Amino acid sequence: MNNDFLTIVNYLERDRGVSREVIISAIESALRTSTSRHLGCSEDDIRVNIDRRTLSVNTYRKYAVSDDDTGPTLISVAKARRVNPLARAGDEVEVPIPATIIGRIGVQNARQMILQNIRKAERDNVVKLFSDRIGEIVSCTVRQETRRRDIIVDVEGSEAMIPARERIPGDRFEPGDTVRAVIQSVRSIEGQNFPAITLSRTSNDFLRALFVLEVSEIADGVVEIMGIARDPGARAKVAVRTHDDKVDPVGSCVGLRGVRVRNVVSELGGEKVDIVRYSDDIRKYAEQALSPAKLSSVTIISEERREMLILVDPDQLSLAIGRNGQNVRLTSKLLGWRVDIKRSDEVMRQQAEENFQNLVAQQIESLSDLLGCTREVAEVLVQSGYLTPEGVAEPDVAYLAESTGFTPEFAASLSAAAKAAMAEGPDDPDGLADPGSQDDVVGQGER
Repeated sequence: MNNDFLTIVNYLERDRGVSREVIISAIESALRTSTSRHLGCSEDDIRVNIDRRTLSVNTYRKYAVSDDDTGPTLISVAKARRVNPLARAGDEVEVPIPATIIGRIGVQNARQMILQNIRKAERDNVVKLFSDRIGEIVSCTVRQETRRRDIIVDVEGSEAMIPARERIPGDRFEPGDTVRAVIQSVRSIEGQNFPAITLSRTSNDFLRALFVLEVSEIADGVVEIMGIARDPGARAKVAVRTHDDKVDPVGSCVGLRGVRVRNVVSELGGEKVDIVRYSDDIRKYAEQALSPAKLSSVTIISEERREMLILVDPDQLSLAIGRNGQNVRLTSKLLGWRVDIKRSDEVMRQQAEENFQNLVAQQIESLSDLLGCTREVAEVLVQSGYLTPEGVAEPDVAYLAESTGFTPEFAASLSAAAKAAMAEGPDDPDGLADPGSQDDVVGQGER
């Protein structure tokens, strides 16, 4: 038995977690490829057999038996009968060839192919073992940190990676440290150089898994997590509800003296966690999510577009929005709605301004109709304080021209039109009795 060969196979089987048959098959495949390349023939013409008990390596090349051996794949009957005494023309025989025929370069190529095949077998084993465990939290040991700040870890004897983007800001690990993370994905892509298992500490699933570990009511299904919104390393909101009226979902997650949520926060490196009571009523849900801020009102702008407007008193605005908008941003993620927060007094002021503008527009329209003038002229009159025909007719023409910027002649025609409108009164359904004089007003626009 080849003791060195046996030692290598046993090492790979023990430390790589790859079965003995897979290792030997990988070596056979690599030797067959290297030999065929060295001899310049097809892989189908080469057979490599490693005895499973003694680990002795035997290599054969297939030839077609012919009356002569002029071709590269042909062998004469005389030579073939040295291998098989019964060989005849048209048969196929396997001629033993020395394993060392591939040379130094062939050995190096074979070595690379063996390692590639073993790595592929390792990855296939990992995919098979962990593909059904996505979303599960695991404890792993840190091996090293790459230049890109990815963390290579060991998970139950398999290699995994926590990418830099999946690390919580502020995470600091040294080789040998134990860290917990959630299995995010398990995949094997031909030619990829990174581990098949990807772990995460920033995903919502990681926070969910931590609460399952810490809160027995969640693990038993009495309390259910309805939604999670995270700003990893800074703050998170977790919405919960109970399926048993006797169980307080928020209190269950907080724990006695806050011990449960404190354990979660510790694992997250100090990330603050708000426990929110879930409600089917989106208004109440929003109030709970923005707590402790007190809301003045919650108005649904559009259920189809999932938009809402929330009004708060001025002293509650900064609390509702949060630092850098974090509170309202997380609330929006948690609810799945676009949340717009405004001060109640600001909205009232805007509404008052809109009402005033509407009133002014109506007054302009009314004055334009009564005086028979253009809207532009009526707008100048209203902006100058002349809101009614009485107001236009009362001052003398010189003052009217000076205050509005119109020419004296045009001011005189406006004053006449206003007096005519007053004389008509409300009994004239058309508004003006002297169309001619009104046409003169409409036709003038000079100031």
